[in-house]
Amino acid sequence: MKARKLKVLLIEDDTIEVMKMHRALSTLKEDHSIIEANNGEMALSILEKKDQLPDIILLDLNMPKINGIEFLSILKKDDRLKYIPTVILTTSNNQRDLLACYNLGIAGYVLKPLTYEEYVEKISRLMSYWSINELFIA
Repeated sequence: MKARKLKVLLIEDDTIEVMKMHRALSTLKEDHSIIEANNGEMALSILEKKDQLPDIILLDLNMPKINGIEFLSILKKDDRLKYIPTVILTTSNNQRDLLACYNLGIAGYVLKPLTYEEYVEKISRLMSYWSINELFIA
């Protein structure tokens, strides 16, 4: 089965985390395209271009301006955007955050591991899963 190349919107305010994602995909030799937004406001302006929507959103929770949960609640109210699978990629294992995110309709919640090797493994599994998944285009 041929896996699809994904358009990924990475919403992350930490430059080192963005670089780590690019490095992990390079290590895995995966050719997914990454669209970067360093906060929720920037991500929303990217998503206004409805003809270039991402296949999946990777979202950090702890960000300035609009945090991850606020971003999710805006996203899920939009009739086109609410179908984009959104996976939380965070260091927060706070149960309240976890519950709030699932209540808003996330597709997954992944804790950023401490080691780079574990991070690469998690990103590999995440991308493999979503690249074979059937995605709904509204």
